[in-house]
Amino acid sequence: MEQSATVTAVQAVPKGKRKRTYYRRYAPLLIMMVPGLLYVLFNNYLPMLGIVIAFKDVNFAKGILHSDWVGLSNFEYLFKTSDAYIITRNTILYNVVFIAFGTVLSLATAILLNEIKKKGILKTYQAIITLPHLISMVIVSYLVFAMLSSETGFINRTLLPWLGIEEGISWYTEAEYWPVILTLVYFWKSVGYSSIVFFAALVGIDEEYYEAARLDGASRWKQITQITLPMLTPVIVMLTLLNVGRIFYSDFGLFYQVPLNSGSLFETTSTIDTYVFRGLTGSGDIGMSTAAGVYQSIVGFVLVILANYAVRRYSKDNALF
Repeated sequence: MEQSATVTAVQAVPKGKRKRTYYRRYAPLLIMMVPGLLYVLFNNYLPMLGIVIAFKDVNFAKGILHSDWVGLSNFEYLFKTSDAYIITRNTILYNVVFIAFGTVLSLATAILLNEIKKKGILKTYQAIITLPHLISMVIVSYLVFAMLSSETGFINRTLLPWLGIEEGISWYTEAEYWPVILTLVYFWKSVGYSSIVFFAALVGIDEEYYEAARLDGASRWKQITQITLPMLTPVIVMLTLLNVGRIFYSDFGLFYQVPLNSGSLFETTSTIDTYVFRGLTGSGDIGMSTAAGVYQSIVGFVLVILANYAVRRYSKDNALF
């Protein structure tokens, strides 16, 4: 009866007054939203108007709006080139490996960090494994060169002779080695930083779950598989879906700077982003570059929708939407 009377009283208040009360109550929060909304508007949505460049032959003398329409001609650069299969294959396969193994390694790193109980040691390890993420990819390329240089590299000068291999390897002309090299460099640089999200989620798990499991005699492995992983499933799914949306993108610095843009390695290091960059710097055709970005965005959007649909069929609670 009391609840019914309360609802009746609220409904008796004029709608306009209820709105004014609502805005007064949440005015501080609404004001705090304004900078973020403005940033998203100007940084994410207004630039979307530039999509018209993908369908135009841009002539700066005429301006973007008055340049000639060329339809889908800019997209033909990606689909009709003889390298279309290679760059698409490399982009997708690298990202599949990065997503699959990167998630496992980041999760394992977070679980190991969570086992460290001394805060001083924990912070030291966190700083060490996060440091590579803060290093510029240009610096990383020089570090890799210091390891792989044919004449002065550590591997050719020290490691291979120590293993009894006298003849060095010309790393920057042998394409078959680079899928492994690029994968190792990527994980070295990104796993520590990516584990932060999982570690933050781990810290939020109630310790009482683990105490109850220990009382029941559960081993550490059982606690991880029966408590930790199920609790982290929503975070794992969310990050995976977001990464799937960028599966047609690649880390430009990793694939351009680290191999030193060596033409001998294009078979295994060329991706859509690096190929478009080379085409853009060679021809100066920004319409083609924009078309590639539109293509990547549309495919990423479709993949996120499909992946989310698949997750939703399996578990509605873990889907993004």
